Amino acid sequence: MGKFFVVIIIIVGLGVGMYFLFTSTSSSNENSYNAAEIVTGAADIKIKEKADKDLAIAKAYELYRQAIVEGTDLSNGPCLSNKVIDDWVVDVAHDPRQAVDDEPANQCSAYRSGEAHHFVELNTSGELIRAE
Repeated sequence: MGKFFVVIIIIVGLGVGMYFLFTSTSSSNENSYNAAEIVTGAADIKIKEKADKDLAIAKAYELYRQAIVEGTDLSNGPCLSNKVIDDWVVDVAHDPRQAVDDEPANQCSAYRSGEAHHFVELNTSGELIRAE
């Protein structure tokens, strides 16, 4: 009977320790996850979404550099890729936005049609405007 209580105390102690470990991290840190997110797999989804976003941004920079090397005219804010990775496009736009950026010919058709749900937007100098 004594061993049973020792095991219970260890289990409760581990549970309390994990609770404090996961609740003591700052909620402002986008890489911190609560215990419910970890248990349900929601943390895995958030990690994959962040990895996809980071990869799409990195590839967007690569496509921009390639377009510059090839002498592509970026002044109209063209679409650089309708599928830089699954579900992501890369578009060039002006910052602040100009009327030419809203012309369908200068936008990624995969995003406009709903084929892709995320985009990386770089300005004409190759700097990140936003990625969503």
